[in-house]
Amino acid sequence: MSKEMKGGCFCGAIRYAVTSKPKLKAQCHCRACQYFAGGGPNYYMLISPEGLHFSRGEPGTYQNPKKSGAVTRSFCRTCGTHLTTKRPGLRELVLKVGTLDDPDEFGGPKIAIFCEEKQDWHLIPEDIPTFDTLPPQN
Repeated sequence: MSKEMKGGCFCGAIRYAVTSKPKLKAQCHCRACQYFAGGGPNYYMLISPEGLHFSRGEPGTYQNPKKSGAVTRSFCRTCGTHLTTKRPGLRELVLKVGTLDDPDEFGGPKIAIFCEEKQDWHLIPEDIPTFDTLPPQN
C-alpha cells in the first residue's frame, strides 16, 4: 500500500491506522447495516486484521445474543461510533469508511451487497455489480 490511511471515532477517543491495501470496497444494504448507518447503506472496506492498528483507545464490542452466528461489531465506548465488523468465517475485518479521516480515500464502492433488503430510495452506482445477498465465494 502506498499510503497509510488514518481514522477514528467521532469524539477522538479511538484512533487507528490502516497499513494494508483494502481487499474489497463495497456498500451493504442489509437491514442491520441500515440500523448502524442511520438508514442508508453501509460503505466499507475489507482489510486484513494485521493491517489495522489502534494508536489510541480500545473499542468495545457487541454481538447480538439472540442471533446464531452473529457478527461482532466494534465501537467507541464514549461516542458510540461503529468502527469495524468481524463476520464469522471471514478472515478480513469490515472497516466503516465514515471513520476514515479522509473518506475520499475510499474511492467508491466496487460492489453492492444484500440489495434484496435495500430501500427503494437507496442509491447504487450504475456501473457496479449488485448481489441480492453475498456474492458467490471463489
